Amino acid sequence: MADNVENKGDELDERSLTRVRNAFKSRDWAEIKSADSWSIFKVMSEFVEGYEKLAKIGPCVTIFGSARTQPGHPYYELAVKIGRTIVEHGYGVITGGGPGIMEAGNKGAKEAEGKSVGINIILPFEQSSNIYIDPDKLITFDYFFVRKVMFTKYSQGFVVMPGGFGTLDELFEALTLIQTKKIGKFPIVLVGKSFWDGLWDWVKNILLDQEGNISAKDLDLVHIVDSCDEAVEIIDDFYSRYLLSPNF
Repeated sequence: MADNVENKGDELDERSLTRVRNAFKSRDWAEIKSADSWSIFKVMSEFVEGYEKLAKIGPCVTIFGSARTQPGHPYYELAVKIGRTIVEHGYGVITGGGPGIMEAGNKGAKEAEGKSVGINIILPFEQSSNIYIDPDKLITFDYFFVRKVMFTKYSQGFVVMPGGFGTLDELFEALTLIQTKKIGKFPIVLVGKSFWDGLWDWVKNILLDQEGNISAKDLDLVHIVDSCDEAVEIIDDFYSRYLLSPNF
């Protein structure tokens, strides 16, 4: 499956290169780039649609993780349990709306009869919305950066399951925003110690101890656990001390 995805990506890259080459035959650089200014209206429309739809969902926790994790995998089944338990503790569930861990999180929320939100993205492969999202709570974006704003703005906590580049992107953007005080602190829980411990050891040993690129207190922004109960308890404990509120 991975090989097929890579081949598709290569084909898309080649088609993109061909379009760029053909564009340059008829237009110069300034003409091509000046057209970008009109894309702001598409960006604005995505922000407006996202804000209008998601403003009504109430307190939610976002579950992140790989789109490639199949039903029956321990991480998939754990994500179902986490989604269900999050709802039982009074939150809705947000995911990226696709398959894998995202589907599992929405499935758990649906089983518990809670709010099941999907913030989807248009991709050339992999990403189609799963069947466990509430029909009125599915929204699909073209732009990753708009989508990430929605995750951060409308989540009261992140539960991050094992995943790939996209999962890491979403995790580290949230850490950066909290570290730089662009948003307030909220609970970020990494689930799966065997998956995350190596990365976090690198953060501690290289970023902090060797290079001094972060502060010791930054390590406290993340909790690493193995179980559903631990993950949800961290979120509950945080909001036993702080009021639920939008992040910005």
